[in-house]
Amino acid sequence: MTKHNANNERIKREYFTFLKDAKGNSEPTVDAAAKALNRFEVYNNHRDFKAFHIQQAIAFKKHLAEQNGQRTGEKLSKATLHATLTQLKGFFQWLAREPGYKSRLQYSDAEYFNLSDKDTRIATTQREQTAPTLEQITHVINTMPASTEIDRRNRALIAFTLLTGARDSAIASMKLKHVDLVADCVSQDAREVKTKFGKTFNTFFFPVGKEIRGMLAQWVSYLREDKLWGNDDPLFPATHIERGPSLQFEASGLERQHWSNATPIRKIFREAFVKAGLPYFNPHSFRNTLVQLGQNVCESPEQFKAWSQNLGHEKVLTTLTSYGEVACQRQGEIIRALATPQKGRQSNVSELAKALAKELRGTPLIEHLRASCAP
Repeated sequence: MTKHNANNERIKREYFTFLKDAKGNSEPTVDAAAKALNRFEVYNNHRDFKAFHIQQAIAFKKHLAEQNGQRTGEKLSKATLHATLTQLKGFFQWLAREPGYKSRLQYSDAEYFNLSDKDTRIATTQREQTAPTLEQITHVINTMPASTEIDRRNRALIAFTLLTGARDSAIASMKLKHVDLVADCVSQDAREVKTKFGKTFNTFFFPVGKEIRGMLAQWVSYLREDKLWGNDDPLFPATHIERGPSLQFEASGLERQHWSNATPIRKIFREAFVKAGLPYFNPHSFRNTLVQLGQNVCESPEQFKAWSQNLGHEKVLTTLTSYGEVACQRQGEIIRALATPQKGRQSNVSELAKALAKELRGTPLIEHLRASCAP
């Protein structure tokens, strides 16, 4: 069985370069395209892309729908099918414009990678995102040990994630100088911190309790005063591994360097939640927790805009549409509560509706808020 095709490999390299350098796509996006193309090539016995025919796309869609996932053992989800086929569609649309291929392929041929309208709706429907409650996170933090410096780092790590809602990749790259305990603020400087889309912004500590803030303050103090680390040292250093008395590699304190990626952070979260007797919630889920908290404590559009901005969102609609789902149980509570008239509700709702309408029309929300407050 053919395991590769030289012509295909060459044109794939050109496509990956196009995605990365022309389209500005990230490495994970390029990897997703490579994975989708490999799936198609394996199914198609690495036939030259110049011999592509719409029947290949139709047959591959049927084949893919019958495959089981390696992890679950169940049929691939509609979302996986949609993501894979979308990558293939994008590739063949690009390929149809390339020299040596545009005389053989039609741009419209790529449309045969589309799922049905019904399956596309199923694949792209936003599901309710699960998130831990504030009480669950606090319970996890309070049950974590603090006898060793690794234990204290792990506890401070989860406390910091709740305080800031920072993404795990940003946390892994953060330095001591990025934390300002006087202003209760974290500088997410994209020149040094791996923020999403390379955005630079400040995050002030969310109001989640003085005890949580205290754990972070103690950790920063330990690094600066006990270990005598400086501004450019990591806020959450990697674990030092060495050969122990049993000739096995084991953890022995902290390494004065950053984690190379966020995988160890997710492992720490998993172990902490499991040991606390709770289901695992990843670091990103804390952002959902903070959005739900903001929905409860913010009393004006300006407050929610500030809350949204604190999460690194340029537009409040990002917070509302990507993280702002109302949990089903809470939805019922709100609807039942609306049966009881409350003073002041109408003015708040009207003001929020006006502010959102302004943002939809392209006027920054904060400008509208300032204008509405002007004498």
